[in-house]
Amino acid sequence: MDIINRKKLFEIIFGTETRAGKRFDLVILWLIIISVLVVMIESISSIEHQFSSLFKYIEWFFTIIFSIEYLLRIYVHPKPLKYIFSFWGIVDLLSIIPTYLSLIFAGTHYLASIRILRLLRVFRILKLGRYFTESQVLGRALLLSSYKISVFMLSVVLIVIIMGSIMYVVEGGKNGFDSIPNSIYWAIITITTVGYGDIVPGTPLGKIISSIIMIMGYSIIAIPTGIISVEISKATREDESKNCPSCNAKKLAPDARFCHQCGKPY
Repeated sequence: MDIINRKKLFEIIFGTETRAGKRFDLVILWLIIISVLVVMIESISSIEHQFSSLFKYIEWFFTIIFSIEYLLRIYVHPKPLKYIFSFWGIVDLLSIIPTYLSLIFAGTHYLASIRILRLLRVFRILKLGRYFTESQVLGRALLLSSYKISVFMLSVVLIVIIMGSIMYVVEGGKNGFDSIPNSIYWAIITITTVGYGDIVPGTPLGKIISSIIMIMGYSIIAIPTGIISVEISKATREDESKNCPSCNAKKLAPDARFCHQCGKPY
Protein backbone atom coordinates (compact mmCIF):
# COMPACT_ATOMS: atom_id res chain seq x y z
CA MET A 1 0.00 0.00 0.00
CA ASP A 2 2.87 2.34 0.87
CA ILE A 3 4.51 1.67 -2.54
CA ILE A 4 1.26 2.49 -4.34
CA ASN A 5 0.90 5.77 -2.43
CA ARG A 6 4.49 6.69 -3.21
CA LYS A 7 3.88 6.02 -6.90
CA LYS A 8 0.80 8.24 -6.87
CA LEU A 9 2.67 10.98 -5.04
CA PHE A 10 5.55 10.66 -7.51
CA GLU A 11 3.15 11.15 -10.44
CA ILE A 12 1.68 14.23 -8.77
CA ILE A 13 4.95 15.83 -7.62
CA PHE A 14 7.25 14.96 -10.54
CA GLY A 15 4.75 14.31 -13.33
CA THR A 16 2.85 16.75 -15.52
CA GLU A 17 0.64 14.34 -17.42
CA THR A 18 -2.09 14.09 -14.77
CA ARG A 19 -4.44 16.89 -13.80
CA ALA A 20 -3.33 16.64 -10.17
CA GLY A 21 0.33 16.89 -11.25
CA LYS A 22 -0.31 20.04 -13.28
CA ARG A 23 -2.26 21.62 -10.44
CA PHE A 24 0.49 20.81 -7.95
CA ASP A 25 3.18 22.37 -10.15
CA LEU A 26 1.12 25.46 -10.88
CA VAL A 27 0.39 26.00 -7.18
CA ILE A 28 4.10 25.71 -6.39
CA LEU A 29 4.97 28.13 -9.19
CA TRP A 30 2.52 30.74 -7.89
CA LEU A 31 3.88 30.30 -4.37
CA ILE A 32 7.40 30.87 -5.73
CA ILE A 33 6.35 34.05 -7.55
CA ILE A 34 4.56 35.43 -4.47
CA SER A 35 7.44 34.54 -2.13
CA VAL A 36 10.00 36.27 -4.37
CA LEU A 37 7.79 39.37 -4.61
CA VAL A 38 7.55 39.41 -0.81
CA VAL A 39 11.36 39.29 -0.53
CA MET A 40 11.65 42.19 -2.98
CA ILE A 41 9.06 44.30 -1.16
CA GLU A 42 10.68 43.53 2.20
CA SER A 43 13.96 45.03 0.96
CA ILE A 44 12.26 48.46 0.85
CA SER A 45 13.33 49.89 4.22
CA SER A 46 10.25 52.12 4.77
CA ILE A 47 7.90 49.13 4.32
CA GLU A 48 10.13 46.67 6.19
CA HIS A 49 10.19 48.87 9.32
CA GLN A 50 6.39 48.95 9.47
CA PHE A 51 5.69 45.29 8.75
CA SER A 52 8.89 43.50 9.80
CA SER A 53 7.08 40.91 11.96
CA LEU A 54 4.53 40.19 9.23
CA PHE A 55 7.26 39.68 6.62
CA LYS A 56 9.05 37.29 8.97
CA TYR A 57 5.94 35.14 9.42
CA ILE A 58 5.23 35.14 5.69
CA GLU A 59 8.82 34.12 4.82
CA TRP A 60 8.76 31.27 7.33
CA PHE A 61 5.37 30.19 5.98
CA PHE A 62 6.78 29.85 2.46
CA THR A 63 10.00 28.24 3.70
CA ILE A 64 8.12 25.57 5.65
CA ILE A 65 5.94 24.78 2.62
CA PHE A 66 8.97 24.49 0.31
CA SER A 67 10.81 22.43 2.94
CA ILE A 68 7.92 19.96 3.13
CA GLU A 69 7.81 19.83 -0.67
CA TYR A 70 11.58 19.18 -0.81
CA LEU A 71 11.32 16.34 1.72
CA LEU A 72 8.36 14.86 -0.17
CA ARG A 73 10.36 14.89 -3.40
CA ILE A 74 13.14 12.98 -1.66
CA TYR A 75 10.65 10.54 -0.13
CA VAL A 76 8.74 9.67 -3.33
CA HIS A 77 11.70 9.58 -5.72
CA PRO A 78 12.85 6.03 -6.58
CA LYS A 79 16.47 7.18 -6.34
CA PRO A 80 16.58 9.94 -3.70
CA LEU A 81 20.31 10.65 -4.07
CA LYS A 82 19.90 11.12 -7.81
CA TYR A 83 17.30 13.82 -7.16
CA ILE A 84 19.28 15.46 -4.32
CA PHE A 85 22.38 15.92 -6.47
CA SER A 86 20.49 16.79 -9.66
CA PHE A 87 20.20 20.37 -10.93
CA TRP A 88 16.60 20.69 -9.73
CA GLY A 89 17.41 19.08 -6.39
CA ILE A 90 20.19 21.58 -5.73
CA VAL A 91 17.98 24.51 -6.79
CA ASP A 92 15.17 23.29 -4.51
CA LEU A 93 17.60 23.03 -1.60
CA LEU A 94 19.12 26.46 -2.23
CA SER A 95 15.64 28.00 -2.25
CA ILE A 96 15.04 27.09 1.40
CA ILE A 97 18.54 27.35 2.93
CA PRO A 98 18.72 31.20 3.11
CA THR A 99 15.85 31.45 5.61
CA TYR A 100 17.45 28.90 7.93
CA LEU A 101 20.80 30.68 7.60
CA SER A 102 19.12 33.92 8.69
CA LEU A 103 18.89 32.41 12.18
CA ILE A 104 22.69 32.63 12.29
CA PHE A 105 23.55 35.36 9.77
CA ALA A 106 21.16 38.32 9.68
CA GLY A 107 19.91 39.38 6.27
CA THR A 108 20.69 36.14 4.41
CA HIS A 109 16.96 35.47 3.97
CA TYR A 110 17.02 37.99 1.11
CA LEU A 111 18.94 35.35 -0.85
CA ALA A 112 15.69 33.38 -0.95
CA SER A 113 15.04 35.21 -4.22
CA ILE A 114 17.24 32.51 -5.78
CA ARG A 115 14.12 30.34 -5.78
CA ILE A 116 13.09 32.27 -8.89
CA LEU A 117 15.23 29.68 -10.74
CA ARG A 118 12.52 27.15 -9.97
CA LEU A 119 10.28 28.95 -12.45
CA LEU A 120 12.31 27.27 -15.19
CA ARG A 121 10.01 24.32 -14.60
CA VAL A 122 7.36 26.29 -16.48
CA PHE A 123 8.89 24.92 -19.72
CA ARG A 124 8.09 21.40 -18.57
CA ILE A 125 4.67 22.22 -17.15
CA LEU A 126 3.38 24.22 -20.13
CA LYS A 127 4.93 21.81 -22.65
CA LEU A 128 7.23 24.47 -24.08
CA GLY A 129 9.62 21.80 -25.28
CA ARG A 130 10.80 23.79 -28.27
CA TYR A 131 12.03 26.62 -26.04
CA PHE A 132 13.75 24.13 -23.76
CA THR A 133 15.50 22.61 -26.77
CA GLU A 134 16.67 26.07 -27.83
CA SER A 135 18.05 26.68 -24.35
CA GLN A 136 19.97 23.40 -24.62
CA VAL A 137 21.51 24.60 -27.89
CA LEU A 138 22.57 27.84 -26.19
CA GLY A 139 23.98 25.93 -23.20
CA ARG A 140 25.96 23.63 -25.50
CA ALA A 141 27.35 26.62 -27.39
CA LEU A 142 28.46 28.29 -24.16
CA LEU A 143 30.10 25.07 -23.01
CA LEU A 144 31.98 24.63 -26.29
CA SER A 145 33.20 28.23 -26.23
CA SER A 146 34.18 28.14 -22.52
CA TYR A 147 37.88 27.47 -23.22
CA LYS A 148 38.16 30.29 -25.73
CA ILE A 149 36.29 32.65 -23.42
CA SER A 150 38.54 31.65 -20.51
CA VAL A 151 41.68 32.47 -22.51
CA PHE A 152 40.08 35.74 -23.61
CA MET A 153 39.16 36.70 -20.03
CA LEU A 154 42.67 35.90 -18.82
CA SER A 155 44.06 38.16 -21.54
CA VAL A 156 41.73 40.99 -20.46
CA VAL A 157 42.81 40.57 -16.82
CA LEU A 158 46.47 40.82 -17.85
CA ILE A 159 45.77 43.91 -19.96
CA VAL A 160 43.98 45.81 -17.18
CA ILE A 161 46.73 44.95 -14.68
CA ILE A 162 49.44 46.21 -17.05
CA MET A 163 47.49 49.32 -18.07
CA GLY A 164 46.61 50.11 -14.47
CA SER A 165 50.22 49.86 -13.43
CA ILE A 166 51.31 52.10 -16.33
CA MET A 167 48.69 54.73 -15.45
CA TYR A 168 49.83 54.72 -11.81
CA VAL A 169 53.35 55.54 -12.96
CA VAL A 170 52.25 58.07 -15.59
CA GLU A 171 49.89 59.99 -13.28
CA GLY A 172 52.36 59.87 -10.41
CA GLY A 173 49.82 58.90 -7.78
CA LYS A 174 47.58 61.93 -8.52
CA ASN A 175 44.06 62.44 -9.97
CA GLY A 176 42.73 59.34 -8.19
CA PHE A 177 45.53 57.06 -9.33
CA ASP A 178 46.89 56.83 -5.79
CA SER A 179 47.49 53.07 -5.86
CA ILE A 180 47.84 50.27 -8.41
CA PRO A 181 44.53 48.60 -7.32
CA ASN A 182 42.68 51.91 -7.87
CA SER A 183 44.40 52.29 -11.24
CA ILE A 184 43.36 48.74 -12.20
CA TYR A 185 39.79 49.58 -11.19
CA TRP A 186 39.96 52.60 -13.52
CA ALA A 187 41.32 50.40 -16.33
CA ILE A 188 38.44 47.92 -15.88
CA ILE A 189 35.67 50.54 -16.02
CA THR A 190 37.39 52.22 -18.98
CA ILE A 191 38.03 49.10 -21.04
CA THR A 192 34.42 47.99 -20.48
CA THR A 193 33.26 51.45 -21.73
CA VAL A 194 31.42 52.11 -18.43
CA GLY A 195 33.44 55.13 -17.37
CA TYR A 196 32.01 56.33 -14.05
CA GLY A 197 34.18 59.44 -14.12
CA ASP A 198 35.28 59.14 -10.49
CA ILE A 199 38.92 58.72 -11.63
CA VAL A 200 40.09 60.85 -14.57
CA PRO A 201 43.65 61.19 -15.92
CA GLY A 202 45.11 64.70 -15.82
CA THR A 203 48.36 64.39 -17.75
CA PRO A 204 48.54 64.52 -21.59
CA LEU A 205 50.18 61.09 -21.75
CA GLY A 206 47.53 59.68 -19.42
CA LYS A 207 44.77 60.99 -21.69
CA ILE A 208 46.42 59.41 -24.74
CA ILE A 209 46.65 56.04 -22.95
CA SER A 210 42.99 56.43 -21.89
CA SER A 211 41.96 56.97 -25.51
CA ILE A 212 43.82 53.81 -26.57
CA ILE A 213 42.14 51.77 -23.81
CA MET A 214 38.69 53.12 -24.77
CA ILE A 215 39.18 52.10 -28.40
CA MET A 216 40.42 48.69 -27.27
CA GLY A 217 37.26 48.35 -25.18
CA TYR A 218 34.96 48.31 -28.22
CA SER A 219 36.92 45.51 -29.89
CA ILE A 220 37.12 43.55 -26.64
CA ILE A 221 33.32 43.65 -26.27
CA ALA A 222 32.87 42.28 -29.79
CA ILE A 223 35.24 39.30 -29.40
CA PRO A 224 33.22 37.09 -27.00
CA THR A 225 30.04 37.86 -28.96
CA GLY A 226 31.67 36.53 -32.13
CA ILE A 227 33.02 33.41 -30.38
CA ILE A 228 29.64 32.50 -28.89
CA SER A 229 27.79 33.29 -32.14
CA VAL A 230 29.99 30.86 -34.08
CA GLU A 231 29.40 28.11 -31.52
CA ILE A 232 25.64 28.74 -31.52
CA SER A 233 25.64 28.44 -35.30
CA LYS A 234 27.53 25.12 -35.10
CA ALA A 235 25.27 23.77 -32.34
CA THR A 236 22.16 24.79 -34.30
CA ARG A 237 23.37 23.00 -37.42
CA GLU A 238 24.16 19.89 -35.38
CA ASP A 239 20.72 20.03 -33.77
CA GLU A 240 18.95 20.44 -37.11
CA SER A 241 20.90 17.52 -38.59
CA LYS A 242 19.16 15.27 -36.07
CA ASN A 243 15.75 16.08 -37.57
CA CYS A 244 14.02 14.17 -40.34
CA PRO A 245 14.66 15.87 -43.71
CA SER A 246 11.10 15.03 -44.82
CA CYS A 247 8.88 16.02 -41.88
CA ASN A 248 11.45 17.70 -39.61
CA ALA A 249 10.53 15.35 -36.74
CA LYS A 250 13.09 14.96 -33.96
CA LYS A 251 15.40 11.95 -34.33
CA LEU A 252 14.74 9.89 -31.21
CA ALA A 253 17.75 7.57 -31.47
CA PRO A 254 21.18 8.42 -32.96
CA ASP A 255 21.35 5.08 -34.79
CA ALA A 256 17.78 5.25 -36.16
CA ARG A 257 17.57 4.67 -39.90
CA PHE A 258 13.90 5.56 -40.41
CA CYS A 259 11.75 8.41 -39.11
CA HIS A 260 9.36 7.38 -36.33
CA GLN A 261 6.75 9.84 -37.62
CA CYS A 262 6.68 9.55 -41.42
CA GLY A 263 8.65 6.30 -41.85
CA LYS A 264 11.02 7.75 -44.45
CA PRO A 265 14.77 7.04 -44.26
CA TYR A 266 17.11 9.64 -42.77
